[in-house]
Amino acid sequence: MMILDAALGRLYGADAVEGQKQRYARLLQRFTEEFGDGKPQFFRAPGRTEIGGNHTDHQHGQVLAAAINLDIAAAAAPRDDKLVRIFSEGFGFIEIDLDYKLTEEEKEAEKGKATALVRGVAEEMRKRGYRVGGCSVYASSNVPEGSGLSSSAAFEILAGIILSSLYNNGTVRPEELAQIAQTAENCYYGKPCGLMDQMTIATGGLCRIDFSDPQSPAMEKLNTDFHKMGYCICITNTHGSHADHTEDYAAVQTDLAKAAGVFGKKVLEGITLKEVVERAGEIRRAGGDRAFLRAMHIALENERVVKEATALKENNMPAFLDLVRRSGDSSYKLLQNVHVDRTPEKQELAVALAISEAILEGKGDSACRVHGGGFAGTIQAFVPSQFADEYCIAMNAVFGQGSCFRIRICPEGGVQIGK
Repeated sequence: MMILDAALGRLYGADAVEGQKQRYARLLQRFTEEFGDGKPQFFRAPGRTEIGGNHTDHQHGQVLAAAINLDIAAAAAPRDDKLVRIFSEGFGFIEIDLDYKLTEEEKEAEKGKATALVRGVAEEMRKRGYRVGGCSVYASSNVPEGSGLSSSAAFEILAGIILSSLYNNGTVRPEELAQIAQTAENCYYGKPCGLMDQMTIATGGLCRIDFSDPQSPAMEKLNTDFHKMGYCICITNTHGSHADHTEDYAAVQTDLAKAAGVFGKKVLEGITLKEVVERAGEIRRAGGDRAFLRAMHIALENERVVKEATALKENNMPAFLDLVRRSGDSSYKLLQNVHVDRTPEKQELAVALAISEAILEGKGDSACRVHGGGFAGTIQAFVPSQFADEYCIAMNAVFGQGSCFRIRICPEGGVQIGK
């Protein structure tokens, strides 16, 4: 199957076309070796970078996020049975029988496994009236696992795109696919998360998302080109494990729910900083000091996202970078998702932020912040292009070769390629 250069150039950039052609040719070859000649089609789902709105999505707030050029690519073909057979490079083989109903014990045992994500996507699609069926899939990812670039959400969206295309003529809308994937992660995989990752990956590009109506989030696409503005987005993977912090992620939502309860709500959507401060005593009594500080962060962060989007639309990079720095400070001091007190010997994100600021000192206007869920994983930095090589070399010297890398915004989300 031939993929047009134009399609690859649009997804990955003109300078990456030849390399991606080789990548997809290899996918086709490996699919044939693994599953035989099933006339597969090509699919991909990107990772994502959160640019503004740290932990605001699950509070039905504002988010600024973008799909990126790193992705999970796959060759897939339908089957005559209800088996979903996936071989993923680096993760091995999984098989799911869509007709088999798990017992409650089996459901609990499957939580935290890739099979739970696929099963969850298929089951939620079926509940919404879509057809599902078996398929053979050979996948390859260059989204680093545990890097804060949402490899799990990309995997969910990829599964949904494949089932939508093979059995529903691609009719599942990106917004609905994102909701399906979120439910799969929350209810089947067992990880509490908002909708930002799935929505960004499903739709693509750089966008501001307003989750005040979570069933129909409002999106505003932004045509920002950081490269043309003289900046690189650099991600540093500190190699801390998210698996050690499930209770910490859950505690964020628990604290915010206590704060929201003071206002008679389940989430802090629509609550302003003025209102949070005015009812500080009540919030502290209901949830403690940390709940109050985290509520302050949400109110401030929602305001910042709107200002960040405005700055980018006006090509005002200094104003945008100042807001990014403020977002990072707020996550560190108020949201408190950079490290936890019970493990003072493990503060990878704090170390990365401190070193990043030291490296960038005196090298033009720049900014760095905790990226994504926090507690472990990655930081993000906006680095003047002329210093990007120097920055990556210095960060790699601390965290290991390949730990710091550049990403680019991709204009498209999860798609079937060549259709």
